[in-house]
Amino acid sequence: MKKIVLILSLIGIIIFGAINYLTTKDYDPTNLEKLKEKYPKDYSPSTDHSKFAVLQKKFSSPQEITEACLSCHNGRDQEVMKSSHWNWEREEYIEGRGVVSIGKKNAVNNYCIGVEGNEQSCAKCHIGFGMTSTTFSFTDPKNIDCLVCHDNSETYAKGNELAGMPDPNLDLNFISQHVGKPKRSNCGVCHFFGGGGNNVKHGDLEMAMFEPSRDVDVHMAIEGADLQCVDCHLTDKHVMLGKMYSLSSMNRNRSTCEQCHTENPHAEDILNEHTYKVACQTCHIPTYAKVNATKTDWDWSTAGNLKNGEPYEDDDEDGNHTYLSIKGSFKWGKNLKPEYIWFNGTADHYLLGDVIEDTTRPLKINTLNGSYRNKDSKIIPVKIHRAIQPFDPVTKVLIQPKLFADKKGEGAFWQDFDWRRSSEVGMKDVDLPFSGQVSFIKTEMYWPVNHMVSTKELTVQCNECHTRENSRLAGLTDFYMPARDYSSFVETTGFGIIILTLLGVITHGTIRIFSSNKRKV
Repeated sequence: MKKIVLILSLIGIIIFGAINYLTTKDYDPTNLEKLKEKYPKDYSPSTDHSKFAVLQKKFSSPQEITEACLSCHNGRDQEVMKSSHWNWEREEYIEGRGVVSIGKKNAVNNYCIGVEGNEQSCAKCHIGFGMTSTTFSFTDPKNIDCLVCHDNSETYAKGNELAGMPDPNLDLNFISQHVGKPKRSNCGVCHFFGGGGNNVKHGDLEMAMFEPSRDVDVHMAIEGADLQCVDCHLTDKHVMLGKMYSLSSMNRNRSTCEQCHTENPHAEDILNEHTYKVACQTCHIPTYAKVNATKTDWDWSTAGNLKNGEPYEDDDEDGNHTYLSIKGSFKWGKNLKPEYIWFNGTADHYLLGDVIEDTTRPLKINTLNGSYRNKDSKIIPVKIHRAIQPFDPVTKVLIQPKLFADKKGEGAFWQDFDWRRSSEVGMKDVDLPFSGQVSFIKTEMYWPVNHMVSTKELTVQCNECHTRENSRLAGLTDFYMPARDYSSFVETTGFGIIILTLLGVITHGTIRIFSSNKRKV
């Protein structure tokens, strides 16, 4: 009995010691646990702005609200006026060009083409008030729209074609008293609706992302991490981390998956080895435009048709425009597989006035640089938007037409439907010559796909790339991929080596057997 008690006591001491050791040992939490701690779901402003006397007065203009904001948040206006959201341009280094000022004033796209001369309509997505083609001061802090980013009432909205002014029916007092950290709703009112409608441009940013489910985006899912845009696009003095490569050119200040997940996020080494040349998005975003379709093709050459002298539209069964008299013909896509390119974080752009060297091939509006041999390059998923847009066949430059005007007779295409006249006025607005002739050219624009991240169970599988038939990476031919690529030399040489190896084994075995029998004799 004493032996049993002694043995049980010894076992108890061992168990107690083990428990004590395990509970007192330093514990290194996993990345996921760290992230859950870093991004708590619940957020509320630290200050109740409805208590401030300066916000109790009746505001007669949105500029008065900005002045009230700056009376407490002094100095913030100088930060905002250094940001790209305010200036719509920045100095960038572009290989072959040097340091240039690039932004919406001189970069062309293949959606609504350009901002210059069309500010009254385009400024709906500018963080300022009163931007027109003739008047706007980028140095007047009263023009800053604080509410478009900081409204937490979710009732603030810019007015249509009001040069960035808010909808006149808003209760500005109520909104000014309910402000705080930017939410997805603040960012989304511009970034989800770029190009004139929901999900037109990006394909991975649309109204479904206001409150997405896990199958739409695992990070922003309201039943999951519920991350807001500013959780990844970190901000320092109103300058945000992240690049939009419709305008950006340099590999700096990018928002990346590695910020949270590190360079080696997987338990399996073979997967971590892929991260050297394959971006996280390539495997973790197998499809985009998951909920609503995105625009894939835009043909400006068909614009201008009228019915009974009036513009008209045709829509598909989901309500997407397939034709608009003011814009032309469109194609849409949903649940799309991305296309894939090499990307090193740098880009080139077509800028106003650039001469097109070869008008027989599609013109790349923005060129995302990269190759297999470039050490900074990784494979990324992209949406490629293809368009047919106006250009001058004599000067061989893209035309930026005058599109918007309040009334007919000012040369705006959306009013007068005259390509020659709108081109003449538009090119005059941007200080470029126009020959008087209008033709059309095919263009391509590349949009990196970074959102709509799937759960790990739905990631791209190995055999979707490593296959000879319909490989996702069939378009990338500057490197050898096992199971996808075939080389007669490699295959023949490999087969020969196998045969020689088998012959060597058989010959060696035969000699050993013969030698053994000979010794026995």
